[in-house]
Amino acid sequence: MATRTVLDRLWLAPPAPCRCSATWRRPFGTTRMRRQMQQAKPKPSTSIAQLPASITPKYLPLKKPASGHLSLHWPRPPRNLLLVLKLDAPNAVESVVAFANHVHREYPAVNMIVEPYFFAMLSQRLRFPIFVADNGASLSEKVDVIATFGGDGTFLRAASFFKLLPSVPPILSFSMGTLGFLGEWNFGDHELAWKQIYMSGCPFNSPSHATDRDKYPEWDSVREKCHGAPPAKILLRHRLQADLYDKEGNNITHIASERLTRDRKSTMATPQEASPSLRAVNEISVYRGLSPHLAVVNITHNGSPLTETMGDGALVSTPTGSTAYSLSTGGPIVHPLAKSLVLTPISPCSLSFRSLVLPFERSISLRVSPRNRSDELIFSIDGKQCASLARGTEVRINGEFVGRGQAGEDWHGGVPCVMRADNFDPWVAGINGLLKFNRPFGRYSADEEEAVD
Repeated sequence: MATRTVLDRLWLAPPAPCRCSATWRRPFGTTRMRRQMQQAKPKPSTSIAQLPASITPKYLPLKKPASGHLSLHWPRPPRNLLLVLKLDAPNAVESVVAFANHVHREYPAVNMIVEPYFFAMLSQRLRFPIFVADNGASLSEKVDVIATFGGDGTFLRAASFFKLLPSVPPILSFSMGTLGFLGEWNFGDHELAWKQIYMSGCPFNSPSHATDRDKYPEWDSVREKCHGAPPAKILLRHRLQADLYDKEGNNITHIASERLTRDRKSTMATPQEASPSLRAVNEISVYRGLSPHLAVVNITHNGSPLTETMGDGALVSTPTGSTAYSLSTGGPIVHPLAKSLVLTPISPCSLSFRSLVLPFERSISLRVSPRNRSDELIFSIDGKQCASLARGTEVRINGEFVGRGQAGEDWHGGVPCVMRADNFDPWVAGINGLLKFNRPFGRYSADEEEAVD
């Protein structure tokens, strides 16, 4: 009897709709692919186009002029914060979530912007609206401050968003990478670090302005937090500026621009159309890549022929980049406050070609020699391949201008890095702790290692 009941139920159950039927509709809205598309696609209300315009701060010399550092002064509180985190790093994600929650809780007027790659993930972890960097508006028109969570590569990626622009917002970098030469802060100090950069330049720090409530209404909401907050200390890292020219002398810098599609690059009028200069934080290199042939590069200094090098290529670095690729190729270590350019050959077929440290205002040209056996060499900025250079193509490099060109112009040039306000010197700590500077050969005991570090 029980068996009959089960059979009856099976018999009486309504048949499943046939997919070949004309009336059948697949519930596309519930498929996994559809859900992923809905999560990955930002909502229109999250575009940075609706955010207020960016604020340009002032950079003034510190009271200790010998330090070479600057102080940051906001005309009004910053409102738009760009969060850049290391790819495929769960610890960086957790740190960003904690940092974003703190900023939103203590500074609710701050809008947070993330890259499209992280938008879906972070929007699920955060219980307040965040904004995504899209094509609706340029980051330079919206971003006031940048916070990076990762290593030197993350810092360089954040700076590369502005490599076609004359100015970069101040960068607050938290060290979470392998080396961390460019990471000035430990994440455990993130609350202090953000307060220091946010309150920098608050007029209520000065006793003479303590009662000037009506004169600075934009600071009124954070008036109580301003007291005792010193201006943020800024280390201005200089950048290189480069332009590409073909063998006829036409500016073809646009071929290395990531903002242009391949079709757009091919249709641009190369002889007359001006292209924005490219900028590098670490180095600009011309090298042979995967070619089995030696690279032959003609090098010119301030318009005068300097030498022709044969080897893997040549690079020009900033003082910041002197501890990166340039160091691996035998270049010197240069302090980031020393305004200079470093010309270094890459594995040259010569024992007499040594690195040259040149004034920052000089120009250097790297030209693919007609004697180069391969059809092209690779042009790279901060370790990222940008273009292939044919024979006769020239890369003209010079130091980027820093300061104000004319009265009334905003500050431009360089990469402002927020430093700790104490007497800690990250450069000395970096070459000692990370590069093991002047460490003699041999084994150390645990006590000796701790004493040296």
